[in-house]
Amino acid sequence: MIIAIDGPSGAGKSTLGKMLAKKLNLLYIDTGAMYRAVALAVLLRGTGFDDEEEVVRFAESSEIELVGEPDALRILLNGRDVSAEIRTMEIAQAASIVSTFSEVRKIMVEHQRTLGEKDSNGCVLEGRDIGSVVFPNADLKFFLTAKPEARAQRRFTEDSRVSSYEQTLAEINERDERDVSRADSPLTIAENSVVIDTSELDLSEVFEQMLAAVRDKQDEVQ
Repeated sequence: MIIAIDGPSGAGKSTLGKMLAKKLNLLYIDTGAMYRAVALAVLLRGTGFDDEEEVVRFAESSEIELVGEPDALRILLNGRDVSAEIRTMEIAQAASIVSTFSEVRKIMVEHQRTLGEKDSNGCVLEGRDIGSVVFPNADLKFFLTAKPEARAQRRFTEDSRVSSYEQTLAEINERDERDVSRADSPLTIAENSVVIDTSELDLSEVFEQMLAAVRDKQDEVQ
């Protein structure tokens, strides 16, 4: 079974994706982490993010691996563990820039499909274009969303590196605008998606809704 989870930053995709993959014993693929790794590679070499040709070259040449269980996933960039380095707001913003480049997306999508099809049991993938582009024929598609204010508050509460709620909200709004307006694979609700607004729900409530949808899908195919 292939499960696609899409949605904007801070809607709970990563946490819930890991929970679902662990519960169902499926491979977990954090596609956003792959774009973050490319952004980090560019940043470490001092290349400007406006140099599309160089960014594409890094996407092609960088070896990005996802290793470990869903709740302890490690991201390796050219053999080095960069799991912590890619989780800064600076890298998040940079990732949303490099992801606007069509050639970068093409490279990453191919890599994501290869990873997703490798495991015979299936996988859980989360990102922004999984159900619409990477796996449009996924067995089940979720779109998790939440009000920007709710997402900013969660990020501010959970991440001690965040300087202020106001700055976090501004960055989330900026990233949302970039994600929905990019020409290639913009953030959108894929056809047949189960849409869940997580603004007023805690993780356990959202997880139960997702798990119920999975069970319904499993019953359909039996």
